[in-house]
Amino acid sequence: MEARGIAYGGSSRGLSSLPIHSMATQKPTLPPAPKKVSTVFPMGEKGPRSSPLSAAPPVKLLTRVEQLKLLTKAEKAGLLSAAEKFGFSLSSIEKLGLLSKAEEFGVLSAATDPGTPGALLSLSLGLLLLGPSCVYLVPEDYPWEVALQLVVALVCVVGGSAAFAASNFVSNLQKLR
Repeated sequence: MEARGIAYGGSSRGLSSLPIHSMATQKPTLPPAPKKVSTVFPMGEKGPRSSPLSAAPPVKLLTRVEQLKLLTKAEKAGLLSAAEKFGFSLSSIEKLGLLSKAEEFGVLSAATDPGTPGALLSLSLGLLLLGPSCVYLVPEDYPWEVALQLVVALVCVVGGSAAFAASNFVSNLQKLR
């Protein structure tokens, strides 16, 4: 479709007309949009239904521990003998029921959850920002305020560093090879 318009002003004397193409009648050709997978929360069920298209392969924790040779590295570093000196042997761990308690609290299943490394990283960044913020915002008028600054900063630095290391460790455990 083509229309004729008048160039420069309202009169057509001595001026050439310019062709104007109408954009309203042309339909752009776009590629079809990819289908999105949505999560469904059915009535009466506790959680969402898993979609077979978006399901990631399960993390095999013991296989990854074997691939990374973590027990060999712990042995070479002397961690096992140091733990034994402090009374942590496999038999004492079994007697105390630490593995069943860890599973009861969700520690072992959290190691296979894909959201755990991100949550630990967020926690570490929050703690590492909280320590200096507390030192800056809490006044130093009384000795107990200085002690509060010291305790909060120390807990935040140690906790933030531990959460950062745990995030890296769990992320490495979950990598597929």
